[in-house]
Amino acid sequence: MAFGRSSRTGAMHAVSPVEPLTLKILVAGGFGVGKTTLVSAVSEIRPLRTEELLSEPGVGIDDTGGVEGKSTTTVAMDFGRITLREDLVLYLFGTPGQDRFWFLWDELAQGSLGAVVLADTRRLADCFAAVDYFERRGIPFVVAVNCFDGAERHPVVTVREALDLDPGVPVLLCDARDRESVKDVLVGVVEHAMSLARARRRSLTTGT
Repeated sequence: MAFGRSSRTGAMHAVSPVEPLTLKILVAGGFGVGKTTLVSAVSEIRPLRTEELLSEPGVGIDDTGGVEGKSTTTVAMDFGRITLREDLVLYLFGTPGQDRFWFLWDELAQGSLGAVVLADTRRLADCFAAVDYFERRGIPFVVAVNCFDGAERHPVVTVREALDLDPGVPVLLCDARDRESVKDVLVGVVEHAMSLARARRRSLTTGT
């Protein structure tokens, strides 16, 4: 009987599990910039990949300049998940980097909190389209410069000027292969998006 009373008491005082807040983050950028690598590096589940071998239909369409060693391409999305805190889970959606898959972007962007635009300083022009996409739709984003081995390092201010970014858009340096580096970028996205949301609420409240 004593065991039974103890069990009931323990059940009464059991802490209910925390229901985490789940947020959707997009990972975008040019072809071969490291989106699949980034999602794979940080995901706590086996990432869902939709990669195919580069084939003849892509010849002349997919720009492989600077990434000649790349033999696969993402044709729909990459998907991963990371728990930042007990009460905060991020779902990551890596977008395809080729122009011929732009029609998928609107569907992937639905319900997203924010985005990472991954950039390669050797091919900065490749991320112009992603920057324009998120600016036009008012989706908060950060630019993460993927520091490839052997690539020339440029000051953040130089990257910002080259991409003609608004002053409030964060520019971060990262290694898409390194879990902790990627986590820092994702935290930056969440903080940036939350900051913009608070500013909007204050604006609505004060009418300014």
